[in-house]
Parts: sequence; structure tokens; C-alpha cells
Amino acid sequence: MKGRLLVAVAALVLVAPVLAAPPQVTGRAWLVENGATGEVLLVHNARQRVPIASITKLMTVLLTLEHARLNDVVTVTRDAASVGESSANLRPGERLTVRELLEAALIQSANDAADALADYVGHGSQARFVAMMNARARRLGLRNTHYVRPDGLDAAGHYSSAHDVTFLARVLMHYPVVRQIVRRRTAAIAGGETLHTWNDLLYSYPGIYGVKTGHTSAAGWSEIAAARRGGISIYATLIGSPDRGRRNADLTRLLDWGFSQYVRARPVVKGRAYAEAKLAYGRSSLKLVAAGSLSAPFRAGHAVVRRVVFPDVVSLPVSRGQSLGQVRIYQRGRLVGAVPLIASRSVKRPGMAGRAGWYARRTLHHMAGWFS
Repeated sequence: MKGRLLVAVAALVLVAPVLAAPPQVTGRAWLVENGATGEVLLVHNARQRVPIASITKLMTVLLTLEHARLNDVVTVTRDAASVGESSANLRPGERLTVRELLEAALIQSANDAADALADYVGHGSQARFVAMMNARARRLGLRNTHYVRPDGLDAAGHYSSAHDVTFLARVLMHYPVVRQIVRRRTAAIAGGETLHTWNDLLYSYPGIYGVKTGHTSAAGWSEIAAARRGGISIYATLIGSPDRGRRNADLTRLLDWGFSQYVRARPVVKGRAYAEAKLAYGRSSLKLVAAGSLSAPFRAGHAVVRRVVFPDVVSLPVSRGQSLGQVRIYQRGRLVGAVPLIASRSVKRPGMAGRAGWYARRTLHHMAGWFS
């Protein structure tokens, strides 16, 4: 039988780079967070209710994916075709698949495509679809969001926040089809129309893979940008930048700063002993070594905690490589990863004579204690 479990805790000191000050950014609101964990790194007015322009289309796309199939065929209505501004030049009566309309809405930020999807999912009623948008926002916990249109054109009472749209973007990016679409610079759809992205960072920022831009006169220039580098995913959202060039430059600075907040370290090394367990029958203790290495990005300036869990006493026999514990790495209360601890050598169970001798020696030892 194994004995009780022991836990050894150690705080590790990582060599961290000198952290740069947050960048100076122009806009109504911004937010930088870890795309994998949701850890917020930088905020400014992140819960303020602001116009979000075509970032609205993220909710239109989410509802479409939840209520339609990619190969469904949609007939463009006259109202959808006439919506204007950013457009895929759709014509009344034109038939396109849901996937093509999703591409138009996400790549070209086409208002006509968004309205066509709303008509289809809302069964001919844009008002019904908008009600669905607001109901879905409530279920997602988007407390500072209210929709009036499916396309994001300026309308009284139509707003969201940097926090809400970033959360929504992360939800939507769980769909493989969305991840495939938002990283594309161009696409061709039925009718001979070629789509072109409004996301300039897809051409200029290494590791960028989405997500959505937006612009109207009321909202200014906005974008949720997602990039991956060195195993770290960073989301940077900027709402209400004064112009397109400033938006791109500020998002670049926000992303760079986000990546600078992490340092890669290897707190668990394969083959290194992290515990020593007692063996039954008085055998010499057994070193427990890591079965593999753990290398991960960690937030600079915050302690990393290593917890080693292993049995006090290990029963025999034990085989080399047998799993007998675990090394767990935490930062800020979150489990980053775990590696099994394995026996460094094999140890046989003693025979009958060996076990009898051990029990006799232990009995004599206890008896000696009674008379001392």
C-alpha cells in the first residue's frame, strides 16, 4: 500500500525582462488580454458603452452559425441589397450560400451580407433577428451591449463595450470556420465578386490571425486584433480611434506590449528529481524524477509556484518508470501544467526471509523504546 500523500510547495523566481510602460493610445476604449486564459493585461474604459460599427457582425455571425448550415442557400432580399456603405454588391434575388455570406460579412465587412443573413435566420424579419441578438447577448453575460441593427450602421441605442466585444470574439473564434475566414485577405464568392479585407494588420503584423474591424462616423475606427507568437495568444481591442492609420499603429503597440508581458521558462526538467519517497521494508529511499519537461509562457513579474505531490511510503515491488506522483505548476492560482513523477529505479519486494527479518528488527526497535 502507498502511504499518505505529501505535498511540497516551492515558489520559483523567473528571470523576467524589464517591463515596458503601457503604450500611449488614442481612442475611446481599449483592452489587452491573454486570448487563451482571458487574463486582462491592460484596460481603459473597457466597460464603457460605445458605438462599435461593424464589430456588431460578430453577433450576426454567431447566431447564423447556431441557426443555419454553411451550405444553406440564401436569397438576397431587396432591403438587404440596398443597405449601402460597405458592401459586397449583392443583387436582389441573388442566391449565395451561408458560408459565402459569412465570408462577405467578416472579410469585406459587407452590410448587405449581414442583412441577408439576418433576414434568413430571422425568417424574413430583421426585428426578430435583432431580438435574438439581444437575447443571446444576455445569455453570454454581455451587460453593456444592446443591438438595434445586424450590420452595425449607426443607430440610436446601438452600443457595446471593449470588454464585451472581446469576449464575444473569443467565443466566436472557437468555430473553425470563423478562424479560417478571418485570417484571409481575399476571397471570391458567387457572382464574380472578390472580397478584400479591411484588416490591414493581416498584411503587416507577424502572427496576426483575426478578428474584426469596424468603422462609422459615430464609432470611429475600431478593431479586435488577435495574434499568436511563441505559444502566446494576445487579443487587443481598440474602439474609437480617430483614423485608420492611428488605429493600426496603436493596435501594433498594444499587441507588442501584450507579448512583452510574458517570459518563457521551463520549471520542470525531464529526468530531474523533484521528490524522494520512502520504501517499504526499510529499503533506501527512492528518487522520483520528472517524466518530461514543461515549458510554457509565464506572466512576467508574478510568482510561479511548484507543487510536488507524492506518496510518503511506496509499497514494493516498484518498476522503473512507474508513475508515483506529479509536479504541478501554478501561476496566480491557475494550473499551467502538470508532469508525472516516475520511479528512478526498480526495486524488488524482499522474499519471505527478508520481510520476516525486517518485521523482527522493527519489533525489537519498538521494544527498546518501551524500556528507554
